[in-house]
Amino acid sequence: MNKKPAPKRSSPAKAKPDGLAPLIAEVRNLIQSARRGVASVVDTLQVMTNFEIGRRIVEHEQKGAKRAAYGAELLKELSAQLTEEFGRGFSKANLEYMRRFYLEWQDRAPRITQQASGQLVAEEIQQKPPVKLTLAEIAQQPAGRFSKPFTLSWTHYVILLTIKDPDARNFYEIEAAKCGWSVPELKRQKASALYQRLLLSRDKAGVKQLAQEGQVITKPEDALKDPYVLEFLGLDEKAGYSESDLESAIIGNLERFLLELGKGFLFEARQKRFTFDEDHYFVDLVFYNRLLRCYVIIDLKIDKLTHQDLGQMQMYVNYYDREVKLPDENPTIGLLLCQSKKDTIVKLTLPKDANIHAKEYQLYLPSKELLQQKLLEWTREQEAKA
Repeated sequence: MNKKPAPKRSSPAKAKPDGLAPLIAEVRNLIQSARRGVASVVDTLQVMTNFEIGRRIVEHEQKGAKRAAYGAELLKELSAQLTEEFGRGFSKANLEYMRRFYLEWQDRAPRITQQASGQLVAEEIQQKPPVKLTLAEIAQQPAGRFSKPFTLSWTHYVILLTIKDPDARNFYEIEAAKCGWSVPELKRQKASALYQRLLLSRDKAGVKQLAQEGQVITKPEDALKDPYVLEFLGLDEKAGYSESDLESAIIGNLERFLLELGKGFLFEARQKRFTFDEDHYFVDLVFYNRLLRCYVIIDLKIDKLTHQDLGQMQMYVNYYDREVKLPDENPTIGLLLCQSKKDTIVKLTLPKDANIHAKEYQLYLPSKELLQQKLLEWTREQEAKA
C-alpha cells in the first residue's frame, strides 16, 4: 500500500517590523538626494572641464596664425584626435560651443591654474588667504562655502549660447537655476520669449533688475506678462472654442499653466461661487500667490474686452477683499485674460489705483517681429515719460 505523503508543515509567518513607513521615507529621501547630488557634481565638473577646453582653444588660437581658416582647421583636427581617443562629445560643433562658452563667461569664472603634477586647480580670488581646490572639489562644495561659477548642465549652456542678447541670456540663466528648469522647459521659455514679455510690464529700473537678478516679485506688476502664451493648451483659434473649452483646457494642463503664470502661484478653485442678494456669481479661476501674499482671481474672455467685463471683475475683487482675504493679507489681484483689449477702455473704466489688470493671451508662440514692435512702442513710451 502506498503511503500518503505527510502534509507539509507551514513555516511560521515571519513577523514584519511595525512602523517601517517613516524609515522607508527617510531612506528614500537619502537615496534620491544622493543621486541628485551625484548628478549635480557630474554636471558641474563637465561644464567646468568644457570651459577649460574652450580657454585652451582660445589661447592656442591667439598664439597661432591670424588667418580666418586657422580656427576652423584647428577645431576639425582637434575634434578628430579627441574623438578617436575619448569617443563621442568632441565634435567640431561641440568644440566651437566650448570656445564660445569660454569667451562669453570668462569674466565670471575662477582663476584656473595647472600644478606641476598636471592637476587643474581653481583659486577663489575673493577669499584671503586664497583657497585652492581641484575642479572635482569645486563641484562638490556646498552652496555658500565656495562660489560655483556654473550651476546648470552643459546642455543648458548650449541653449543659452543661442541667445545673442547678453541681458536676455543672463536672465534665462538666473531663472533656470532659481526655478530648476529642465532643458525642455528652458527651451519653451526661450521660444515663448519670456524675457521680452516681462519687459513690457516694467519700467527702466525693472528692466535693469530683470537682467541682473531675474524675476523678483514684490508687487503685482512684477508677476504679470504681456501677452500670456498658452500654446500648450492645444486649442485651434481658427476652429473656434468657447470660454468653457478654454477653462477646461487650462485645468487639463494646470501644471504648465502654473509655469506660465510664473513664480509663487498656487491653484485654489475653478468656477468659485459666491452669493449675495440671492444672486450667484462664479469666478472662472482662483489662485493664491504666496510671494505677494494675496488672492489672484482670473476671468477668461474669448472676445474683445468690454467695460462690462472690467466692472464685473471690480465686483469680484471687492468681494474677495471684503469677505475672503484675511486682515494680514494683501489686496486681491484681478486678472482678465482676453484675446484683445483696448487700453483706452481699460483706463477710462477703472480708477487709477484699481488692482485689476487686463492682459492678452495667444494660443501660439509669439512672433519675434511682433514683440520687437511692441518693445519699440514701449521704449518710446518710457522715453516720453522721462
